[in-house]
Amino acid sequence: MSMCYNSNMKIIFPELSSNPIATEATNEFKDIEFVSADSLDQATTMLKNGEADSMISGLDHSSRDVLLAYKDHIPLKSPYFSSCFICQNQGQVFALADGGVNKNPTQEQLLTIIEDTATTFQTYTNIKPKIALLSYSTHGSGGKNPDLTKYQFCLGQIKSNHPDWLIDGELQLDAAINPTIAEKKAPSSPLKGEANILITPDLNSGNILYKSLEQFGGFTIAGPIIQGFEVPLADLSRGSTVNDTILTIKVLRSLL
Repeated sequence: MSMCYNSNMKIIFPELSSNPIATEATNEFKDIEFVSADSLDQATTMLKNGEADSMISGLDHSSRDVLLAYKDHIPLKSPYFSSCFICQNQGQVFALADGGVNKNPTQEQLLTIIEDTATTFQTYTNIKPKIALLSYSTHGSGGKNPDLTKYQFCLGQIKSNHPDWLIDGELQLDAAINPTIAEKKAPSSPLKGEANILITPDLNSGNILYKSLEQFGGFTIAGPIIQGFEVPLADLSRGSTVNDTILTIKVLRSLL
């Protein structure tokens, strides 16, 4: 990926002076000025006042505290805010949402999640979004599913609003990402088993899936990247590694 970055970029990182992971990760970026803060309230107030371009936190704070600080101080640009993870492993990269914010999204929330996640992914990678709406079922194989109504609404809206994106669902995970299995389970799918954006129906499945990729699959995970606000934001897991933090900063930098 070839990108041009603002040389005056400034990111607030409240844990900068207190957490060795933050210190080690930020040392990788000579083109970014990182600023510490004494509290989440101070950090988000600084961001709201235009003293920085973005903010990353979470190494020493719970997701609830970080998200509430963002919500209380930073205006929205989307109808709803959401999160996505950028997952990388040996050249493979995809986005996963929503595993960090919305417990059981409505169809309108789900549409916003899809649109903002695809935009985040495309901005970071310059790769065309191929979106899979994940389920235990593939194209009706599992019978009636209450998530299908939401999925059908989102399918129609995305195809209308973003005809250049590919989207399909409902799909089981293997049919979404494995071309051989997709040929058997979903031969008519436009994704052909090559999805690069995975949308889960609820927070439970999204959070479990991302942690499984991290703990069992060896993926480096950026985020969650917090979407929908006027500035790019991130909420690291308290289990994030140096590599996770570096990747998160790279994604934020691409969004600025």
